[in-house]
Amino acid sequence: MLGPLLETLGEDHTVAALLVRLGGYAVGIFEGERLVASKVGSRFVKGRHRAGGSSANRFRRRREGQERELVEGAAAEAARLLTPWQGKLERVALGGDRAAVGRVLAARADLSWVQPLALERFFAVPEPRRRVLDKLPYQLYAAKVVERLS
Repeated sequence: MLGPLLETLGEDHTVAALLVRLGGYAVGIFEGERLVASKVGSRFVKGRHRAGGSSANRFRRRREGQERELVEGAAAEAARLLTPWQGKLERVALGGDRAAVGRVLAARADLSWVQPLALERFFAVPEPRRRVLDKLPYQLYAAKVVERLS
């Protein structure tokens, strides 16, 4: 009864991961559970400031500049790493902060093919780091079996 499910779960798939939060990003390519290519980067982005006054605008502009640099850097690395795999990837796992991932994908037209391959599940990750990429296959291939009582 569980045979077809176990066979499906046992198959190796080629999946990419794009994890972005303000402060860092991680891009990886998995063949089955094996991470075959990856790039991880970080960029300091100041936290939000609630105080007003004349320095608030300067603070806001600095933060926006830091965010822009992170998004542009993450988008450039995502395009560099993912583009050679474009015809081979079956799915893409997105995670981190939804708004940040959206900005990264919107930053470059050559990443427009990624969103249609995105898994329905959005992966919550506290920090997009290499150790998170290493553990991601356990979440990618996780399955929940529910027995319905008649």
